[in-house]
Amino acid sequence: MLSSLVFSWAALAPLLSMVRAQEDTITNDTFFYGQSEPVYPTPETLEIGAWADAVSKARRLVSQLTLEEKVNLTAGATTQTGCSGLIPGIPELDFPGMCFADAGNGVRATDYVSAWPAGLHVGASWNKDLAHRRANYMGREAKIKGVNVLLGPVVGPIGRVVKGGRNWEGFSIDPYLSGVLVHETISGTQSAGVITTTKHFIAQEQETHRLPTSYGKYAESVSSNVDDKTMHELYLWPFYDAVKAGTGAVMCSYNRINNSYACGNSKTQNGLLKGELGFQGFIVSDWGAQLSGVSTALGGLDVAMPNGQGKWGGNLTLAVTNGSVPEARVDDMAIRVIASWYQMKQDQPDFPTPGDGMPANLTEPHKVVDARNASAKPTLFDAAVEGHVLVKNIDGSLPLDSSRMKLISLFGYSAKAPNQNTPPSPDYPYTFAPWEVGAQAANITEVNSGWFGNLNITYSDIAPNGTLVSGGGSGASSQSLISAPYDALVSQCQEDGTALFWDFESGDPAVNPTSDACIVIGNVWATEGYDRPSLRDDFTDGLIHSVASQCANTIVVFHNAGVRLVDTFIDHPNITAVIFAHLPGQESGKALISLLYGKVNPSGRLPYTIARNESDYGRVLSPDLTLVSDRYGSFPQSNFTEGVFVDYRHFDAQNITPRFAFGFGLSYTTFNYSGLSISKVCDATQPYPTGQVVEGGHKDLWDIVAVVKANVTNIGSSDGKEVAQLYLGIPGQGTPAKQLRGFEKPFIPVGKTVTVEFQLTRRDLSVWDVAAQKWLLQTGEYGVLVGRNSRDLPLTGTLVL
Repeated sequence: MLSSLVFSWAALAPLLSMVRAQEDTITNDTFFYGQSEPVYPTPETLEIGAWADAVSKARRLVSQLTLEEKVNLTAGATTQTGCSGLIPGIPELDFPGMCFADAGNGVRATDYVSAWPAGLHVGASWNKDLAHRRANYMGREAKIKGVNVLLGPVVGPIGRVVKGGRNWEGFSIDPYLSGVLVHETISGTQSAGVITTTKHFIAQEQETHRLPTSYGKYAESVSSNVDDKTMHELYLWPFYDAVKAGTGAVMCSYNRINNSYACGNSKTQNGLLKGELGFQGFIVSDWGAQLSGVSTALGGLDVAMPNGQGKWGGNLTLAVTNGSVPEARVDDMAIRVIASWYQMKQDQPDFPTPGDGMPANLTEPHKVVDARNASAKPTLFDAAVEGHVLVKNIDGSLPLDSSRMKLISLFGYSAKAPNQNTPPSPDYPYTFAPWEVGAQAANITEVNSGWFGNLNITYSDIAPNGTLVSGGGSGASSQSLISAPYDALVSQCQEDGTALFWDFESGDPAVNPTSDACIVIGNVWATEGYDRPSLRDDFTDGLIHSVASQCANTIVVFHNAGVRLVDTFIDHPNITAVIFAHLPGQESGKALISLLYGKVNPSGRLPYTIARNESDYGRVLSPDLTLVSDRYGSFPQSNFTEGVFVDYRHFDAQNITPRFAFGFGLSYTTFNYSGLSISKVCDATQPYPTGQVVEGGHKDLWDIVAVVKANVTNIGSSDGKEVAQLYLGIPGQGTPAKQLRGFEKPFIPVGKTVTVEFQLTRRDLSVWDVAAQKWLLQTGEYGVLVGRNSRDLPLTGTLVL
């Protein structure tokens, strides 16, 4: 039987005891040496599986290079394009180089591309096919722009810190949901011929202290101190899916892991990623995350961005010639880069010149490379629609009936488009301009101050200058066009002959008492660089109360880049409906109005838990803040002592009733569940996997062990999609009461029944055995629960192994 979570922390306990025993302020990094296990050498990429041909071709090409030429493939070079990074070409061998560009939600900071819904929005859709289609179109656009490497998708941060500034870039706090959607995203993007860069590896769960500080006294990046069991069952889990999908690149993060910087951490890069997971592609640093030379080369890093100045380049050549770094290590770096290029067939003549459609300055005359495709419009719209989550709908207040809408009153700063949506001029005085980082509606001064770690200012909760379709930072989308809610509502009102009043400024507006409906639209701002100050804001809550006190049919909508609490107003009798609209991309307004008027049926579900109070989230509510006067003032620490008990796992373990459960969401129709069946389909249930390590770990980790089926019937009055969810109660001490291990989203017409099927793999049923260092499939009884969300599971049964 696997040890409990308490036991799993045993490996770190001596380290923590040592830390407690030290009374003086820590002034030297040597204090932490040995806390992250060293794993050497770096495993070489092999000519096996789906990558065999690409690796073979890469090996032949690299064998023709001089040492200096190989080193040139390991770091970024100066570019005259708008690419975020560039690996230089080798013209004599017909290698044109590689353009790297942000990010996981489409190509950033360029023109003629689509603004796709954010990762969190995709997570709220719970739709595998839609995630794949979105990704494929993003990949097509990137290819047309001459982008070889797209710097996404995101599964780290997974969302441990509820106020985390970058949670919106990823899919969900749940590792299974995140893993399934990242697999679809990678396969969709790479099927278009563009390399994905799954990031950030690993355990970068807060923006606070993410960089070595440039404000005041120097301090290193925060150390995420994670035990082995938690690492595997939570943070590493979706990276398994990413590697199995064949991701061509992985980005190492800014933080330290067990007090060793991620981009030089041999345990995580050599041991976990390239060893245990069988990763065949290359590891690229986040921009500026390479903080040493020889140690990062030996620790598994393959490409330094934006350059290797001062660490690699000539110094890496010197390190090889003096014996500090084996030339075979540099060979493997170069092979991994070129193999990814071959694997995505970027050597074919139809792939554009790197950066061809990425002008360095959009305000100067440049070649028009329009990457948009009319065939993508239905996917842009569907993806926007399905990430909206309806969480309250009293007495069928929604959908709105056009024939009864004589007057609608619209309020809130997030209803209209921002006043500006254009690239910056060349003489823009600050590091980042609003359009470049998705901050058109936000306070760009805060973004520029917070990006590099300023902890001395109070940041805003909201983006008060317009609607949000994306969060802020390098993961933002390029907004060539957006549909704001106000614009879409005007079109609907014109069609219906409905009068429309509005006020986008006042926090206490006057409301026409004859209004048939009042819509209040606010937002939740989050960005790279700093974490959120809270999970609600007084201005928006006051606005909602003001309108609701004057209007008997008040509908509340949030464009939320993360969790948003609602308990200050949710029970108000005049608030009849609440929608979490997340970050819908360019079709935002059209999608919202289509939902409000019932042209489409809501089908989104929460990819996180909404608590009643901030304190319900426990110790992971806020980032760990280390003051300069603390013992660890120069070495900020974040101890992940909660283990795997985050979000709904934490709420279950502590018996806390959420306001809205993980997986919750309403529809305009009703679904009934029946006919649960559970069958074991594989006799190979030995305790540990024995298969060869391939992409995604041991091959037999992915064997299907059991199949669960259930019937879902639409007993309501509207056609619609239901998200059927399967949770497992895995035996063993220190395991959560239930964990998501399957979901399906069928379209079900009125009166029809659909049978959903969940295939459970060996990995789905296993726990990480710290002693054996393998996934353990236990004998015993596994609880099987199927239903609508993590707190509404009407079908229960048992799987016996």
